[in-house]
Amino acid sequence: MSAVNDPLELLTNKGTHEPSFLSPIWNPLACGVAGVGVAIFVNWGFRRPVFSGIQKHIAFGAVGVGAGAYFDQKRNEYLAKRDAVLRHYIELHPDDFPVKERKTYGQVLESWVPVR
Repeated sequence: MSAVNDPLELLTNKGTHEPSFLSPIWNPLACGVAGVGVAIFVNWGFRRPVFSGIQKHIAFGAVGVGAGAYFDQKRNEYLAKRDAVLRHYIELHPDDFPVKERKTYGQVLESWVPVR
């Protein structure tokens, strides 16, 4: 069960969330590997040795890392804007989002008697 029962508190970042190790580098790394994969595929398609023209691999990898960082930045901007809109809506309509009382599993589940 979530420790948060206030809807507005869910959308407020108080600096308590720490991203994992791979979170900030996942998109640039994946796009960089995909860029190198595209260079390998192009060489394979033109029937050249897979790793010939290493400058092409470096260039496609660098473009992929740049694209991954750009996509990551745009995604973070979109999510921040979405959270701000939701937070503002909750602040304007507090009656629609009441703070709920926490319940334990014992209060939610009905008593069970086995039938044999």
